[in-house]
Amino acid sequence: MEKIYNESDIRYDYRKLTKLLIERGMTITTMESATSGQIASLITDTEGSSAVLKGAFVTYCNEAKIMQGVPAEILEKYTVYSKETAEAMAKACVKTYEANIGIGVTGTMGNIDPANPEASVPGQVYFAIVLNGKVQSYYVELVPQPTRLAYKLAVAKEVYDALMERM
Repeated sequence: MEKIYNESDIRYDYRKLTKLLIERGMTITTMESATSGQIASLITDTEGSSAVLKGAFVTYCNEAKIMQGVPAEILEKYTVYSKETAEAMAKACVKTYEANIGIGVTGTMGNIDPANPEASVPGQVYFAIVLNGKVQSYYVELVPQPTRLAYKLAVAKEVYDALMERM
């Protein structure tokens, strides 16, 4: 069955998440590539989010990932589109910001990445969540979405669902 991603529902979910983090006194950070900051943006749409979002990285190119603490060897060995890279991204942002939760997202949205054509498959997304020091990675295959924003929101929903299962 094909999943339907509804923007207003996703925005509502992230308001609930931000309020829950505020209530629990927990902090969160992201290192986003494919979603280019969409998850951090959704978190900050709720008043009081400055208490929970310590900072975030948009690392669209490999050099940016490496600059923010992702080991170059991981990118070389597993490619930028891998669970290992997503895990390294989540670990790196948690370490930098000393947050309770770190989210790393990498993948290919609607088209093949010209910089990594052999490794990119449209709709394949890897993400990882570090929660209180424990990392878990995930893989999703998205059906074609009508816009880039729709892809980003779909990934944000998948991340939200996975995080809420662990909270």
